[in-house]
Order: sequence, then C-alpha cells, then structure tokens
Amino acid sequence: METVKCIIEDLNNDHFSILIDESRDVSCKEQMAIVLQYVDRRGSVIERFIGIVHVRETTALSLKNGIVGLLAQHSLSPSFIRGQCYDGASNMQGDINRLKILMQKESKVVHSIHYFAHQLQLILVAVSKRCDEVQELLLVVSDILNMVGSSFKRRDELRESQAEEIEEALRKGELETGRGLNQELGLARAGDTLWGSHYKSFNNFILMFGLIIDVLDAIAINARFDEKCKAKGYLKACLTFEVVFMLHFMRTILAITNELNVAFQKKEQDIANVMILVRVAKDQLQRLREDGWASLIDEVSKFCIKYDILIPNFDEPYVILGRSRHRVAEYNNLHHYHVVAFCKTIDWQFQELNNRFDEVTTELLLGVACLNPVNSFSSFDIEKILRLAKLYPDDFDKYSIVDLRFQLENYIVDVRDHDKRFSALKGLGDLSKKLVETKKHGTYPLVFRLVKFALLLLVATATVERAFSTMKLIKSDLRNRMDDELLSGCLVPYIEKKYLVIFLMRLLWIHFKT
Repeated sequence: METVKCIIEDLNNDHFSILIDESRDVSCKEQMAIVLQYVDRRGSVIERFIGIVHVRETTALSLKNGIVGLLAQHSLSPSFIRGQCYDGASNMQGDINRLKILMQKESKVVHSIHYFAHQLQLILVAVSKRCDEVQELLLVVSDILNMVGSSFKRRDELRESQAEEIEEALRKGELETGRGLNQELGLARAGDTLWGSHYKSFNNFILMFGLIIDVLDAIAINARFDEKCKAKGYLKACLTFEVVFMLHFMRTILAITNELNVAFQKKEQDIANVMILVRVAKDQLQRLREDGWASLIDEVSKFCIKYDILIPNFDEPYVILGRSRHRVAEYNNLHHYHVVAFCKTIDWQFQELNNRFDEVTTELLLGVACLNPVNSFSSFDIEKILRLAKLYPDDFDKYSIVDLRFQLENYIVDVRDHDKRFSALKGLGDLSKKLVETKKHGTYPLVFRLVKFALLLLVATATVERAFSTMKLIKSDLRNRMDDELLSGCLVPYIEKKYLVIFLMRLLWIHFKT
C-alpha cells in the first residue's frame, strides 16, 4: 500500500492512461492487472503497476467496476483518464468494446487505440477462433509441432530430410541457388503469447508438410504405444481436405496483415505509414473476399493432389463430425467452405480492423504522428494537430483551440528553425523531456498538454506482462490460498522496487530524525 502511495505522489494529480490485462492464476481465479501510465515532472513517460483485482466474471460491467474500484482505493478519479488499453487476445476480448463504452461514460475523453506492445496478429487469430475450424486447426498444428519438435532426434531427422529435399530439388533445377536462398526452416510454434507468429507457424507447416508427415509416420511405427496412437491421430487429421484448406486460408489472411503487425512491433512506430498499411490490409481482405476464392481452391486442390488427400465433392451435403454418420448439414460442402469458413472469417477480420481503427482512432493517430519531432518535425501539420485537440473537449474548449493555433505557429518556428537542441530528437518521449528541460513546457503549455496526451495514447508496455509472470512466482501451487489483497501487496513492491526503496528511505529518515 505504501509503495502505491509513492507512485500516486509521483503522479501528482496529473492525467494518466490505464492498461488492463486479464489472466488466470494457478488457482484458476480470473485476475485483472492494472498499470498506470503518466508523464512525470521531468517529462518522462512512466508506467507503474498498481495492483491485481479479482473479477468473478469477465463481463464489461464487472471489469469496469473492478477498474473504478481499484482507482477509488487510491483516490484516483476516472475523469483524469486520457487513454485506455486492453489486451485484445485475452478472455476479455468479447466484452472489450462494451467496456470501452462504459469507461467513456465515466469520461468522454478516455480514448482507446491498439495496444502497441501486443501483436495485432494474435488479436486477429483470436477473432478467427469464432470459426470452429480455425480453433481445431490451431490445436492440431500446435500438438503436431510439439510432438515433432519435442526431441532432438526428431528435429535432427527433420533437418536431414529437409537438406535431402533441397538437394534433390536443386539437382532437378526446381530451385535457384544464391545467397540467402534455400535456408533451413524451423518449427515455429506460435501460441497465445506476446511474440509468437502464427503466420510463420502456418507458412513453415505448409512448406515442411511432407517432412512432417514422414516424421509422424515414423513415430506411428517405431514409438511407444501412447505416442503411436497420438501420431496416427495427427496423421488422420493432417491428411484431410479441411485441415489443408484452413492451413492455406489462414496463412493467406495472416500474410495480408503481416506487414501491419510487424509495423506495430517496431520500437519507433511510423504512425502515418501504419495507417496506410491499415488501408492496404482492408483493401487486400476485400479483394480476397471478392476474387480470391477460386485461386485459393486451386492452390489447395494442387496441394491435396500432391499428397494424395481426398478432395470432397462440393455439391454434396457437408457432413458434420459426430457420433452419427448421418449427421448431415442442411447445406453443401461449397457453402460450408465458401460462406461459413471463408467469407465469415474475412468479415470478422474486417470488423476487428474497423473497430480498432475507426474514424476517431484514425484522427488520433494522424494527429499524434504530426507531433513527432523525427526528421526535424517533417510531419508537422497544424490542421491535423488541431483536429486531435478537438477530440479532448474537456481540455480544449473553443477558446483554447484558438490559443493553441497561435502557440503551434510560434512553437514550430522556435523548435524547428531556431533552437538547435530540438534538431536530433527521436520521438515524442524525447520531445516531452526536452520541452521540460528547456522550460518551453511553460512557454507553450497547450502544446505540451497535447504532447502528454499523445504519449498517454501510445501505450507500449511490458509491465503488465511482468505482473503476471511475477504472479506465477509469488502465487505458486503451494500458496494458492493467498487472498487478493495479500497477493497485490506482494506484487506491487516486488515489481515497483524503486518506489519500495523510496518508502524505506523515508522510514529511515523519520527514524534518524526522531
């Protein structure tokens, strides 16, 4: 509690953003970690973990009450929140949009943009799991890669087979030689983690499909009984049209959004370029939906012929897997693959991209990009910055907007043309610190306020991930009866050691003084 008090003092009644993530601990309790991000007196962006809250359910109202309740414990008002960010790939995913709306009722300027530290790809995969076939594909691929890559012997066999395959293809002239070509592929196993790549996993699985089948076949013949049975089951699953179709389809979708995902992961985001990539991804998804079906089916069919996999008759009724062999759907195979799997999954991707990058979010990001000092403020645009300010009506009324315009006109001439101390800045974080260091935050207070709000939007933190990693250490199986207050009391000082030291130094000072 005292550690959090030190954090609240450092916040100094200023605005802040919140980052929320949800996870289960070892006792299977739903826990919500809350991190504050704010700009301190020196202009530095600070992120601080303030506690864990147990929620009985992950509905929007329950999560909102948990957030507001923890803030109230520390005398923090939701009206001071200027940014909200949530882990879009967690169990909260379905209720995030409703939660954002509830938080905006507390304060209409609580804006939300994509969590930059979290892979967009993982969120898009989580959305795709609404399709049962995608969920099944993820399980099959994960289990197979775990089995094939679980021993050094199997990995070596895979490498040897891969080398032989490349050598044979080169001999036949099917591959070109050259620097960086024909490199060894690895078994990329993606999970619902921060850095795993499902695109790479699916792509390598397709490229190494024949080798993976050979290894599974060897396990089914030579391994122990339990592994034999598993390998036979995986072989049956792999050698079906449905798995092959979903593999190629998901690889295609994730390839479309791969550049956008990579752009979000860069330390210094080029926001203007990111917004272009968002439009590119939407255009490509639309093209895939309208014109990509025939080429996808052609690619999948050739793959099935190569590996002797039965291609279903698309005019026949789709058979749903179950106990009864006569459990037939009311639609045919073409409808199942084209409408239920293909079109619906693409539509979910569209919906998610539109939710995350709506008109307000686009204005926010473009305005933030115009404040960036990189390349001598080359992106500076007063009109876009003013549109950004208008999205904060509680902080910029119509009179402040007029004042802001004049401040911006003077500010850009000052920092770009006259003050050389601003010539080599690498981002908004550097700009904020330099404004404080040169005392220009007092000369241009409205500009500095907007710079702070921009920094509160660009949440790119690993603190919340560290909180859950630490929770696994503290709340082990032996300590799974630890109550929430004690757990939070252990986590905060462990993670925020700096503020624990400040508190202990104060105690020592009081002790020696008295």
